[in-house]
Amino acid sequence: MVKLRLKRCGRKQAVYRIVAIDVRFRREGRDLRKVGFYDPIKNQTYLNVPAIFYFLEKGAQPTGTVQDILKKAEILK
Repeated sequence: MVKLRLKRCGRKQAVYRIVAIDVRFRREGRDLRKVGFYDPIKNQTYLNVPAIFYFLEKGAQPTGTVQDILKKAEILK
């Protein structure tokens, strides 16, 4: 099963990538594809909308936090 999940990138400041990843891999493990970027400190978000729709159509489940980010960007309703 594939999930859309946050993957931490920043060492001192928390910066996250939104990735499509198999649930059997750990959070920092190998991802299938990077589909976005989220910076909670600067409140910046970049989303690759076609890639997100592709994985959602294939049955990927977003985690709670990613679902909130997608709702805020009005991708999910």
